[in-house]
Amino acid sequence: MCVGVIDAITILPATVAPTYTAILSDGESGRTDRNGGNHRLRLVWLGRRRVPGISAGVRLRVEGMVSMLEGLPTMYNPRYEIIGIQES
Repeated sequence: MCVGVIDAITILPATVAPTYTAILSDGESGRTDRNGGNHRLRLVWLGRRRVPGISAGVRLRVEGMVSMLEGLPTMYNPRYEIIGIQES
């Protein structure tokens, strides 16, 4: 399980298989990896061109199995919950 903010979305052309990819970062926590960067997790939804509610800046809690893809931890078809901002 991970919590973070969507930093980036990748939109693929219609000529390739439908896949929706987002990068989740825990940069809000102030933690960094050994290279001085934020912890990042690639989220991939297979068979989808878009996922409702998932866009840059959205805070999420995701759950699923993590594997490494091109040196970046990757979670395929994660279960997710959009976390709202609490009003004062």
